[in-house]
Amino acid sequence: MNLDQLKVFHVAAQKKNFSETGKILHLSQPAVSLQIQQLEASLNTRLFDRTTKTIKLTDSGKLLFDYAEQIIQLVDQAKKELALLEGSIHGDLRIGASLTIGEYLLPYLLGRFKREYPKVHLLMKIENSHEIVEQLKNGEIDLGFIEAPIVHPDLLQYPLIEDELVLICSAKEPLPLIGQRETIGAHELFSLPFIMRERGSGTRQVMEDSLRSHHLDPERLRIELELANTESIKAAVESGIGVSILSQSAIRKEIQLNILRKVNIQGIKLRRSFNVLHDKNRVLSLPGEAFLQYILGYFASTGNPEAAS
Repeated sequence: MNLDQLKVFHVAAQKKNFSETGKILHLSQPAVSLQIQQLEASLNTRLFDRTTKTIKLTDSGKLLFDYAEQIIQLVDQAKKELALLEGSIHGDLRIGASLTIGEYLLPYLLGRFKREYPKVHLLMKIENSHEIVEQLKNGEIDLGFIEAPIVHPDLLQYPLIEDELVLICSAKEPLPLIGQRETIGAHELFSLPFIMRERGSGTRQVMEDSLRSHHLDPERLRIELELANTESIKAAVESGIGVSILSQSAIRKEIQLNILRKVNIQGIKLRRSFNVLHDKNRVLSLPGEAFLQYILGYFASTGNPEAAS
Protein backbone atom coordinates (compact mmCIF):
# COMPACT_ATOMS: atom_id res chain seq x y z
CA MET A 1 0.00 0.00 0.00
CA ASN A 2 1.34 3.42 -0.93
CA LEU A 3 0.00 6.94 -0.52
CA ASP A 4 -0.92 7.40 -4.20
CA GLN A 5 -3.05 4.26 -4.12
CA LEU A 6 -4.64 5.40 -0.88
CA LYS A 7 -5.56 8.78 -2.39
CA VAL A 8 -7.10 7.10 -5.45
CA PHE A 9 -9.08 4.80 -3.17
CA HIS A 10 -10.19 7.74 -1.02
CA VAL A 11 -11.58 9.71 -3.98
CA ALA A 12 -13.18 6.62 -5.53
CA ALA A 13 -14.91 5.83 -2.25
CA GLN A 14 -16.39 9.33 -2.21
CA LYS A 15 -17.38 9.55 -5.88
CA LYS A 16 -18.48 5.88 -6.21
CA ASN A 17 -17.36 5.99 -9.82
CA PHE A 18 -13.94 5.19 -11.32
CA SER A 19 -14.48 7.42 -14.36
CA GLU A 20 -15.31 10.45 -12.19
CA THR A 21 -12.35 9.61 -9.95
CA GLY A 22 -10.07 9.66 -12.98
CA LYS A 23 -11.33 13.11 -14.03
CA ILE A 24 -10.63 14.53 -10.58
CA LEU A 25 -7.15 13.01 -10.33
CA HIS A 26 -6.28 13.45 -14.02
CA LEU A 27 -5.94 9.70 -14.53
CA SER A 28 -7.47 7.37 -17.09
CA GLN A 29 -10.19 5.01 -15.89
CA PRO A 30 -7.94 1.95 -16.49
CA ALA A 31 -5.22 3.63 -14.38
CA VAL A 32 -7.70 4.14 -11.54
CA SER A 33 -8.82 0.51 -11.76
CA LEU A 34 -5.21 -0.67 -11.74
CA GLN A 35 -4.36 1.38 -8.62
CA ILE A 36 -7.37 -0.06 -6.81
CA GLN A 37 -6.52 -3.61 -7.89
CA GLN A 38 -2.93 -3.20 -6.69
CA LEU A 39 -4.14 -1.81 -3.36
CA GLU A 40 -6.56 -4.73 -2.92
CA ALA A 41 -3.79 -7.20 -3.79
CA SER A 42 -1.37 -5.65 -1.28
CA LEU A 43 -4.01 -5.81 1.47
CA ASN A 44 -5.36 -9.20 0.36
CA THR A 45 -8.96 -7.99 0.54
CA ARG A 46 -11.70 -6.66 -1.72
CA LEU A 47 -12.45 -2.97 -1.14
CA PHE A 48 -15.31 -2.44 -3.61
CA ASP A 49 -18.29 -4.39 -4.86
CA ARG A 50 -18.43 -3.55 -8.56
CA THR A 51 -21.38 -3.54 -10.98
CA THR A 52 -21.49 -2.29 -14.56
CA LYS A 53 -22.64 1.17 -13.40
CA THR A 54 -21.59 1.71 -9.80
CA ILE A 55 -19.08 0.73 -7.14
CA LYS A 56 -19.86 0.23 -3.47
CA LEU A 57 -17.55 -0.09 -0.48
CA THR A 58 -17.26 -3.50 1.14
CA ASP A 59 -16.94 -3.76 4.93
CA SER A 60 -13.16 -3.82 4.45
CA GLY A 61 -13.42 -0.74 2.23
CA LYS A 62 -15.44 1.13 4.86
CA LEU A 63 -12.81 0.33 7.49
CA LEU A 64 -9.95 1.44 5.25
CA PHE A 65 -11.77 4.64 4.29
CA ASP A 66 -11.74 5.88 7.90
CA TYR A 67 -8.01 5.21 8.18
CA ALA A 68 -7.34 6.71 4.73
CA GLU A 69 -8.89 10.02 5.79
CA GLN A 70 -6.72 10.12 8.90
CA ILE A 71 -3.55 9.18 7.01
CA ILE A 72 -4.08 11.75 4.24
CA GLN A 73 -4.77 14.48 6.79
CA LEU A 74 -1.66 13.55 8.78
CA VAL A 75 0.49 13.67 5.64
CA ASP A 76 -0.98 17.07 4.74
CA GLN A 77 -0.34 18.35 8.27
CA ALA A 78 3.25 17.08 8.15
CA LYS A 79 3.87 18.83 4.81
CA LYS A 80 2.42 22.02 6.24
CA GLU A 81 4.61 21.97 9.35
CA LEU A 82 7.74 21.11 7.35
CA ALA A 83 7.06 24.05 5.03
CA LEU A 84 6.70 26.32 8.05
CA LEU A 85 9.97 24.99 9.42
CA GLU A 86 11.70 25.79 6.12
CA GLY A 87 10.18 29.27 6.15
CA SER A 88 8.87 28.86 2.62
CA ILE A 89 5.24 28.76 1.47
CA HIS A 90 4.94 26.76 -1.73
CA GLY A 91 2.67 24.22 -3.40
CA ASP A 92 -0.74 24.24 -5.05
CA LEU A 93 -3.58 26.59 -4.11
CA ARG A 94 -6.88 25.27 -5.48
CA ILE A 95 -9.81 27.68 -5.41
CA GLY A 96 -13.44 27.38 -6.44
CA ALA A 97 -15.36 30.62 -6.99
CA SER A 98 -18.81 31.59 -8.17
CA LEU A 99 -19.00 33.68 -11.33
CA THR A 100 -19.03 37.26 -10.03
CA ILE A 101 -16.30 36.67 -7.44
CA GLY A 102 -14.17 34.59 -9.79
CA GLU A 103 -14.33 37.00 -12.71
CA TYR A 104 -14.40 40.43 -11.08
CA LEU A 105 -12.98 40.20 -7.57
CA LEU A 106 -10.40 37.45 -7.11
CA PRO A 107 -8.10 37.83 -10.17
CA TYR A 108 -6.60 41.09 -8.90
CA LEU A 109 -6.16 39.72 -5.38
CA LEU A 110 -4.64 36.47 -6.64
CA GLY A 111 -2.15 38.54 -8.63
CA ARG A 112 -1.14 40.47 -5.53
CA PHE A 113 -0.88 37.25 -3.52
CA LYS A 114 1.25 35.61 -6.22
CA ARG A 115 3.74 38.49 -6.12
CA GLU A 116 4.09 37.99 -2.38
CA TYR A 117 4.24 34.19 -2.60
CA PRO A 118 5.82 33.38 -5.97
CA LYS A 119 6.32 29.67 -5.18
CA VAL A 120 2.57 29.06 -4.88
CA HIS A 121 0.90 27.57 -7.97
CA LEU A 122 -2.63 28.95 -8.39
CA LEU A 123 -5.61 27.13 -9.88
CA MET A 124 -9.11 28.65 -9.88
CA LYS A 125 -12.33 27.04 -11.12
CA ILE A 126 -15.52 28.98 -11.80
CA GLU A 127 -18.50 26.95 -10.53
CA ASN A 128 -21.94 27.45 -9.03
CA SER A 129 -22.28 27.45 -5.24
CA HIS A 130 -23.60 23.89 -5.04
CA GLU A 131 -20.64 22.52 -6.99
CA ILE A 132 -18.17 24.49 -4.87
CA VAL A 133 -19.60 22.93 -1.69
CA GLU A 134 -19.32 19.44 -3.22
CA GLN A 135 -15.71 20.04 -4.28
CA LEU A 136 -14.82 21.26 -0.79
CA LYS A 137 -16.36 18.14 0.76
CA ASN A 138 -14.44 15.94 -1.69
CA GLY A 139 -11.13 17.70 -1.08
CA GLU A 140 -10.87 18.87 -4.70
CA ILE A 141 -10.35 22.50 -3.70
CA ASP A 142 -8.84 24.21 -0.67
CA LEU A 143 -11.07 27.28 -0.48
CA GLY A 144 -14.48 28.13 -1.91
CA PHE A 145 -15.87 31.60 -2.60
CA ILE A 146 -19.64 32.01 -2.91
CA GLU A 147 -22.05 34.90 -3.18
CA ALA A 148 -24.38 34.13 -0.28
CA PRO A 149 -24.12 32.53 3.17
CA ILE A 150 -24.65 28.76 3.34
CA VAL A 151 -25.45 26.54 6.30
CA HIS A 152 -23.40 23.33 6.33
CA PRO A 153 -22.15 21.43 9.39
CA ASP A 154 -18.77 20.57 7.86
CA LEU A 155 -17.86 23.99 6.47
CA LEU A 156 -16.27 26.98 8.18
CA GLN A 157 -17.49 30.23 6.68
CA TYR A 158 -16.03 33.74 6.79
CA PRO A 159 -17.84 36.81 5.44
CA LEU A 160 -15.62 39.01 3.29
CA ILE A 161 -17.58 42.02 2.04
CA GLU A 162 -21.09 43.14 1.30
CA ASP A 163 -22.01 43.44 -2.36
CA GLU A 164 -24.91 45.36 -3.88
CA LEU A 165 -26.94 44.32 -6.89
CA VAL A 166 -28.06 47.27 -8.99
CA LEU A 167 -30.49 47.91 -11.81
CA ILE A 168 -28.63 48.97 -14.96
CA CYS A 169 -29.60 50.39 -18.32
CA SER A 170 -27.75 51.69 -21.35
CA ALA A 171 -26.18 55.10 -20.82
CA LYS A 172 -26.54 55.99 -24.50
CA GLU A 173 -29.73 54.11 -25.41
CA PRO A 174 -31.95 54.35 -22.30
CA LEU A 175 -35.43 52.84 -22.49
CA PRO A 176 -38.26 55.39 -22.87
CA LEU A 177 -39.81 54.35 -19.55
CA ILE A 178 -36.56 55.22 -17.76
CA GLY A 179 -35.20 58.08 -19.85
CA GLN A 180 -32.71 60.07 -17.80
CA ARG A 181 -34.34 59.38 -14.45
CA GLU A 182 -32.05 58.32 -11.62
CA THR A 183 -34.80 56.55 -9.64
CA ILE A 184 -37.87 54.51 -10.60
CA GLY A 185 -40.68 53.09 -8.51
CA ALA A 186 -40.50 49.45 -7.48
CA HIS A 187 -43.68 48.51 -9.35
CA GLU A 188 -42.29 50.01 -12.57
CA LEU A 189 -39.89 47.05 -12.69
CA PHE A 190 -42.72 44.91 -14.07
CA SER A 191 -43.02 47.14 -17.14
CA LEU A 192 -39.35 46.85 -18.13
CA PRO A 193 -37.83 44.24 -20.48
CA PHE A 194 -35.23 42.28 -18.48
CA ILE A 195 -32.08 40.48 -19.55
CA MET A 196 -31.17 38.02 -16.81
CA ARG A 197 -28.83 35.23 -15.76
CA GLU A 198 -30.26 31.73 -16.02
CA ARG A 199 -32.34 30.25 -13.23
CA GLY A 200 -30.15 28.80 -10.50
CA SER A 201 -27.44 31.44 -10.74
CA GLY A 202 -26.43 33.07 -7.47
CA THR A 203 -27.08 36.59 -8.74
CA ARG A 204 -30.58 35.76 -9.93
CA GLN A 205 -31.41 33.87 -6.74
CA VAL A 206 -30.39 36.83 -4.55
CA MET A 207 -32.35 39.24 -6.75
CA GLU A 208 -35.50 37.10 -6.63
CA ASP A 209 -35.24 36.56 -2.85
CA SER A 210 -34.74 40.31 -2.29
CA LEU A 211 -37.79 41.20 -4.38
CA ARG A 212 -39.92 38.69 -2.47
CA SER A 213 -38.74 40.19 0.82
CA HIS A 214 -40.22 43.48 -0.43
CA HIS A 215 -43.50 41.75 -1.36
CA LEU A 216 -42.72 41.86 -5.08
CA ASP A 217 -43.25 38.73 -7.17
CA PRO A 218 -40.20 38.11 -9.44
CA GLU A 219 -42.36 35.84 -11.63
CA ARG A 220 -44.11 38.99 -12.88
CA LEU A 221 -40.91 40.42 -14.39
CA ARG A 222 -40.81 40.62 -18.21
CA ILE A 223 -37.76 38.50 -18.87
CA GLU A 224 -37.04 38.85 -22.58
CA LEU A 225 -33.65 37.15 -22.65
CA GLU A 226 -31.70 34.75 -20.40
CA LEU A 227 -27.92 34.55 -20.75
CA ALA A 228 -25.36 32.48 -18.86
CA ASN A 229 -22.55 35.02 -19.21
CA THR A 230 -22.35 38.35 -17.40
CA GLU A 231 -20.36 39.96 -20.20
CA SER A 232 -23.10 39.02 -22.70
CA ILE A 233 -25.72 40.53 -20.44
CA LYS A 234 -23.77 43.80 -20.21
CA ALA A 235 -23.39 43.94 -24.00
CA ALA A 236 -27.12 43.34 -24.49
CA VAL A 237 -28.03 46.06 -21.98
CA GLU A 238 -25.57 48.45 -23.64
CA SER A 239 -27.40 47.98 -26.95
CA GLY A 240 -30.60 49.28 -25.35
CA ILE A 241 -32.78 46.17 -25.69
CA GLY A 242 -33.44 45.84 -21.97
CA VAL A 243 -32.30 46.31 -18.40
CA SER A 244 -30.69 43.93 -15.93
CA ILE A 245 -29.76 43.55 -12.29
CA LEU A 246 -26.08 42.76 -11.75
CA SER A 247 -23.41 43.04 -9.09
CA GLN A 248 -21.91 46.48 -8.68
CA SER A 249 -18.52 44.71 -8.80
CA ALA A 250 -19.24 43.51 -12.34
CA ILE A 251 -20.17 46.87 -13.88
CA ARG A 252 -17.62 49.21 -12.34
CA LYS A 253 -15.65 49.84 -15.53
CA GLU A 254 -18.76 50.30 -17.68
CA ILE A 255 -20.09 52.90 -15.24
CA GLN A 256 -16.79 54.78 -15.29
CA LEU A 257 -16.73 54.74 -19.09
CA ASN A 258 -20.37 55.91 -19.26
CA ILE A 259 -21.42 52.77 -21.14
CA LEU A 260 -23.95 51.63 -18.54
CA ARG A 261 -25.91 53.61 -15.99
CA LYS A 262 -27.23 52.65 -12.56
CA VAL A 263 -30.88 53.34 -11.78
CA ASN A 264 -32.09 53.37 -8.18
CA ILE A 265 -35.19 51.40 -7.20
CA GLN A 266 -37.21 53.47 -4.75
CA GLY A 267 -37.25 51.89 -1.30
CA ILE A 268 -35.22 48.82 -2.28
CA LYS A 269 -31.58 47.85 -1.78
CA LEU A 270 -30.51 44.46 -3.13
CA ARG A 271 -27.61 43.35 -0.96
CA ARG A 272 -25.69 40.11 -0.43
CA SER A 273 -22.44 38.99 1.16
CA PHE A 274 -19.38 37.43 -0.44
CA ASN A 275 -18.09 34.54 1.67
CA VAL A 276 -15.07 32.23 1.78
CA LEU A 277 -15.42 28.61 2.96
CA HIS A 278 -13.25 25.65 3.79
CA ASP A 279 -13.86 22.14 5.12
CA LYS A 280 -13.25 22.08 8.87
CA ASN A 281 -12.58 18.33 8.74
CA ARG A 282 -9.57 18.69 6.45
CA VAL A 283 -6.19 20.22 7.16
CA LEU A 284 -6.05 23.43 5.17
CA SER A 285 -2.95 23.47 2.98
CA LEU A 286 -0.27 26.02 3.81
CA PRO A 287 -0.94 28.03 0.61
CA GLY A 288 -4.66 27.84 1.41
CA GLU A 289 -4.17 29.09 4.95
CA ALA A 290 -1.84 31.86 3.74
CA PHE A 291 -4.38 33.06 1.17
CA LEU A 292 -7.25 32.84 3.65
CA GLN A 293 -5.40 35.06 6.13
CA TYR A 294 -4.27 37.36 3.31
CA ILE A 295 -7.77 37.94 1.95
CA LEU A 296 -9.40 38.29 5.39
CA GLY A 297 -6.78 40.87 6.32
CA TYR A 298 -7.18 42.65 2.99
CA PHE A 299 -10.92 43.19 3.32
CA ALA A 300 -10.66 43.97 7.04
CA SER A 301 -8.37 46.86 6.11
CA THR A 302 -10.12 48.09 2.95
CA GLY A 303 -13.70 47.30 3.94
CA ASN A 304 -15.10 47.36 0.41
CA PRO A 305 -14.80 45.70 -3.03
CA GLU A 306 -13.95 48.96 -4.77
CA ALA A 307 -10.41 48.75 -3.41
CA ALA A 308 -9.78 45.46 -5.18
CA SER A 309 -9.43 47.05 -8.58
